[in-house]
Amino acid sequence: MSEKKRPVAKYKIDRRLNCNLWGRPKSPYNTRQTKPGQHGAARGKLSNYGTQLAAKQKIKGYYGNIGEKQFRKYYAEAMRLRGDNGQNLIGLLERRLDAVCYRSKLAITVFAARQLVNHGHVNVNGKRVNISSYLVKEGDVIEIREKSKQLAFIAGSIQSQEREVPEYIQLDEKAMKATFLRTPKLEDVPYASQMQPHLVIEFYSR
Repeated sequence: MSEKKRPVAKYKIDRRLNCNLWGRPKSPYNTRQTKPGQHGAARGKLSNYGTQLAAKQKIKGYYGNIGEKQFRKYYAEAMRLRGDNGQNLIGLLERRLDAVCYRSKLAITVFAARQLVNHGHVNVNGKRVNISSYLVKEGDVIEIREKSKQLAFIAGSIQSQEREVPEYIQLDEKAMKATFLRTPKLEDVPYASQMQPHLVIEFYSR
């Protein structure tokens, strides 16, 4: 499950979106701030549509390149829920099981978190869940399965000092177990670059 399996696609996202999306020290954006291509892409002022589209691509990319069909479902659910639609969208995305595993430092990247779940290494409330888009609820306990706790890449991720676990998740490092305490607001989420979910809502509401 080495994250080397997808380095090109993963880091191209940073250059395509013109930011260090996850705040990783190895991001090529840190040294080469151009979009992919032989000479990079010319930067010009974006239209309203282009700005909204870029905001959507940025959030989709951050959560591991979520497919358009599934992402549109998150939008529809965000519109159905009470409250601020942009905040609702962020809350839904942060409740994804792969996102919770990533936030809990059980995986070093969101891509690795998705593989962790898909390969059956994760339990939710004591039961194995291998669907990365599974939405956890407040109070749910996410734990590495007992026979998977010896995997070196999990321990390495937990011990990494690259980022901190946000306060809406409680991590028991020794047990490799996390509790999802509450659904966060946009301002609670430790994004490395600015996210604009209201522009995503505007994009789909056109």
